[in-house]
Amino acid sequence: MHLTSDESAMLDGRDGPAVQRAMDLLMRYGRALGAERLVQTNNVVASISATTPFMRDYAMRRGGMDGVFSEFSLDSDDTVEIPRVKTFTTHVQLGFDPHNAALMGVDEQTVQFYRKGEAYITGLGVQAANTCTPYQVGNIPTRGEHCAWMESSAVIYCNAVIGARTNTEGRESVGAAMLTGRIPYWGYHVDENRLGTHAVRVETTVESTADWGMLGYWIGDMVQDKVPVVEGLGPLPNLARLKHFGAAASSSGGVEMYHLVGVTPEANTREQAFGRNTPAQTLRYGEAERRQTWEKLNATGRSTAVDYVMLGCPHYTIEQIWEAARLLEGRRVSENTALWIFTPRAIKSLADRNGYTRIIEAAGGHLLTDSCSAMSRAAPKGTRVVALDSAKQAHYLPAILGVEAWFGSTADCIDAACTGQWRGGPR
Repeated sequence: MHLTSDESAMLDGRDGPAVQRAMDLLMRYGRALGAERLVQTNNVVASISATTPFMRDYAMRRGGMDGVFSEFSLDSDDTVEIPRVKTFTTHVQLGFDPHNAALMGVDEQTVQFYRKGEAYITGLGVQAANTCTPYQVGNIPTRGEHCAWMESSAVIYCNAVIGARTNTEGRESVGAAMLTGRIPYWGYHVDENRLGTHAVRVETTVESTADWGMLGYWIGDMVQDKVPVVEGLGPLPNLARLKHFGAAASSSGGVEMYHLVGVTPEANTREQAFGRNTPAQTLRYGEAERRQTWEKLNATGRSTAVDYVMLGCPHYTIEQIWEAARLLEGRRVSENTALWIFTPRAIKSLADRNGYTRIIEAAGGHLLTDSCSAMSRAAPKGTRVVALDSAKQAHYLPAILGVEAWFGSTADCIDAACTGQWRGGPR
């Protein structure tokens, strides 16, 4: 790999042992990927904090959070002092909501360790946004900006909707990037890799958030890790629909980049989206494919008695909270069902001020932050059947928690929360 003089100096130890180890890690990582050089970045989405009893005990053995960072973010057997970050860094979601720890089955000792961890990351200069949707709470890179982001649903939004550039990074590479301001130049940092590979023609109405989730899930299953170019769309999608579309495509497949012709920034036309590429395949999504996708997402559903409704994967927008509050107002969550809605902490503050939190809580629901049931492995005690408006969660949660899952619209899910019964179906 070719290094600049500044990068060579970091590798030689000019900026201290932590930065030196970070550069060494990036060199090994870049060589394994076939990258010829590094690229400068000032935008990182990372996981640094620790919120489990295992990590708490590990931190005690390694002498604190510097030991955890050294081992898990720098691949270092030695504990080194971690300096303040060089890049603008936003923290991803965590293992639980510290303000609702008891509800999620987390003990007070773990909460206290969490608070120490949060003090540690903010002391490094990391933004404690604690969300899978950093673009909702102030981390919005510019088009073409090189980033180093974790979290598959955030990565696909960053690449496709914002037009910035990142690959799906891991804890180690982002830990190194935040200390050096560098990441290997490969994958979706490179112009030619961002061009479309597969054409997708939509031949049915795609309008609701659930519709967009199903379309994304079908596309991801069909193209896997390629770059789909989607045409034939109807009404323009909002933030929530693009969020659910990308999250679903990166769950059923490994999609990190897509183009919606006339919508996303690198696809003003079909020709721009494909560039010099000829589509490897042309796929069509019609009513039959839509129905098959709904059935696949609901394959684990058996009992219609719903114990738990989980909304907010990826984290809910303020518009989605507004919608949920409207659907809940004047109703009451069934005594046999729990309703948890997850959102970034900053957006919950807005929901508090707007009165949406009060409406949700008055109905018997809970508005939580910082985590989700997939990250926390937490659900109300005795949960056997879950209702979800997220295709991503319908894909993952049955395996993670060993539950049955129903997928449908937000209205279907709110109705299930209030009646205790699943009555949703394909539309």
